[in-house]
Amino acid sequence: MKLLLSAFCVIFLSTFAFCQNYTIRGVVTDQASGDPMLFEKVKLLNASDSSLFAGINTDDNGFFSFPKVPKGSYIVKIENQSYEVLTDLILVSEANGIKNVQYRLDKRQDVKKIGEVIVSAEGKIKKSQVLISKISLDKAGIERIPSVGAENDIIGAFSVTPGVVTTGDQGGQLYVRGGTPIQNKILLDGMTIYSPFHSIGFFSVFETELIKSTDIYTGGFDAEYGGRISSIMDITYRDGNRQKFGGKVSVSPFMAKAVLEGPIGKKKGASPRAGSYILSAKHSLLDYTSKNLYRNVNEGEGMPFTFTDIYGKMTFNGDGGTKFSAFGFHNRDSVNYGAADLDWQASGGGINFILVPGSSPVFIKGHLTGSHYKTSFQEVGTEERFSSIGGFDLGFDFTYFLRKEGQLNYGINLGGFSTEYSTFNQLKRKIENNSFSTEVGAYVSYRMVTPRWVFQPSVRVQAYPSSSSISFEPRAGLKFNATEKFRLKMSGGRFSQNLTSASSDRDVVNLFNGLLAAPDNIQQSFVNQYGRETNPRNGLQFAWHAIAGMEIDLTKQLSLNIEGFYKLFDQLSDINRNKLYDDTPENSKIPDEEKKNFLIESGDSYGLDFLLKYSKSRLFIWAVYSLQKSTRWDGFQEYAPVFDRRHNINLVGTYLFDKKKSTELSIRWNFGSGLPFTPTSGYFQLDNFGNGVTTDYTTSNSSEVAVDLAAFNTSRLPTYHRLDLTVKKAITFKNSTVLEIIASITNLYNRRNIFYVNRVTNDVINQFPILPSIGISFKF
Repeated sequence: MKLLLSAFCVIFLSTFAFCQNYTIRGVVTDQASGDPMLFEKVKLLNASDSSLFAGINTDDNGFFSFPKVPKGSYIVKIENQSYEVLTDLILVSEANGIKNVQYRLDKRQDVKKIGEVIVSAEGKIKKSQVLISKISLDKAGIERIPSVGAENDIIGAFSVTPGVVTTGDQGGQLYVRGGTPIQNKILLDGMTIYSPFHSIGFFSVFETELIKSTDIYTGGFDAEYGGRISSIMDITYRDGNRQKFGGKVSVSPFMAKAVLEGPIGKKKGASPRAGSYILSAKHSLLDYTSKNLYRNVNEGEGMPFTFTDIYGKMTFNGDGGTKFSAFGFHNRDSVNYGAADLDWQASGGGINFILVPGSSPVFIKGHLTGSHYKTSFQEVGTEERFSSIGGFDLGFDFTYFLRKEGQLNYGINLGGFSTEYSTFNQLKRKIENNSFSTEVGAYVSYRMVTPRWVFQPSVRVQAYPSSSSISFEPRAGLKFNATEKFRLKMSGGRFSQNLTSASSDRDVVNLFNGLLAAPDNIQQSFVNQYGRETNPRNGLQFAWHAIAGMEIDLTKQLSLNIEGFYKLFDQLSDINRNKLYDDTPENSKIPDEEKKNFLIESGDSYGLDFLLKYSKSRLFIWAVYSLQKSTRWDGFQEYAPVFDRRHNINLVGTYLFDKKKSTELSIRWNFGSGLPFTPTSGYFQLDNFGNGVTTDYTTSNSSEVAVDLAAFNTSRLPTYHRLDLTVKKAITFKNSTVLEIIASITNLYNRRNIFYVNRVTNDVINQFPILPSIGISFKF
């Protein structure tokens, strides 16, 4: 630990050594709103002949930097078809120093910018970044995906990402290339969100209207991200409007929501005010509307979902891009299926800041966040399950821009969390875990760009003091620009995490996923699927990723991305399905596999993902096919995990009608082969043998019934498929307010997809039948 912190201090102090060359740096924002211009191309031209000296794209905060600029006269030029061209003459008369600039772009009056389905920045930077297993979306891209209940949500974007498997309309679980939900790290402005999706699987806790950018990494991600072994979903919210008060309200049979934003501080000329605020709230209406509108659901009892999401943020901006934000949130979710009840709630908040030191060309970002999440699950005929987690995270990230799109990033973070967990296995043996854990991580990432190659090596050192373990995690990404239209890429590395999840094998579909730190109540030795014996000291989870792929620009509008992946999960921790005895001194001679609460497992996942994209002014097509296989080894047998969906297809199409392109039609069809589950072979009565060995089992009776299971996950559910359709009509008024009418039909041909089976009562719950909906929104 001390060595890790000392090494980082050396790196931090060396930051100021970078200022031995002249640097021109700055931030690009929108004049009207004050929002940063993401991934905007900034050119530095020689003033003498207008030749290009260097070019760079702004980052996700609007920053750019030109290092090592020799003496001379230069012109900064920014061109965007929706904004007035900006030029600025800069004279460099010193060998060393920093020139800080700030550019605000004015929108052109004769151009109406139409948001692209996929962030246009991806096209700008695809030759200078590896971009493997990464999908980037903005608000406009998310809104092109068919909505459910007349409400757009980011979960729609995540569920059509290559390599992602969803459990369907209910439950809110997503599995990414063989990883479980707890192995996906969901970030909101640097804060980890432990339960991002509501029980009704159409909606997340995130507000689409606030989203500035979303980066989805399905594997092979950079060392900047730690603490997860499968995937990353990094969401950034925008700031409030610094110029004027505004907002958006909407209502549909599914929910009502409102967003309000405005400036804080005094007006200074045409410049935006120094601060802003933004508030959002949404609440489900299904408990009021579904009994009348959706009588075809749940035998006329309606849709038993209730949720509430509240979010607020204040932001204060300084000169040169320096910024400070404070935010907070609260989420609640409840569902009562009759045969099973699930409830959870989460609260948290934190601060984020960006510093632009005047004496150093390094940009500094930091965050301090804290949150708490708890959930409970009660199923008829079983004991209640409970889980909670609460903790904090402190992190600093440093960025130094290099020549020719190169970049050096490094950072450190410190976190701690406490967990409580309690459940029961099929023999009603209690399994519980209560602990407090800490983590310290540091990383360095370097991106080198040449005309043909992009090379991005990185390394992360992740320390787990509570488990007395340090994980050294080298990672690397590589891209070869073979031609203007054909690129090869690959990435891989080592990953680790402290959190684990435990779910019951009684669930045909898992509703409850408890969260806990890496357990230490595990077996002393483990023999993996290859016959290699290890002696695990703790229940930390580890994985290796290897990914290779290609990008092909078939035409200017049509592109194809193909990726093959392999994930080796060489150490996983899971609930002990084989536990028969309590781990007590009198059972010291019983094998660990029959008395420990948790077991070490291993496994792998591999497959191919195909993504075909077509985007023109009116038509957008997104076609995804994923072929994958996942296996797990528990020391006794190899089995297919509950998310082992071999074939998955997502087809999305959007078309804009009429002269003003104000009418939009979107369709989505999803097909998935059957998920595995453990079939029930019979039932038996439990007897506590109160009279010991003299108990007469032929006459003793018990009201408690236990389930006898067949071989684990040896059966498959039926195939899942569904067609959704959405039509939107936007009406823009002279004062720039917009009224939007949205009509949608979910499960258009009324497919009966199975969702959940209670093993004790045999009650079956299907996914949602056909669900028409209409909603309106008003943006002002």
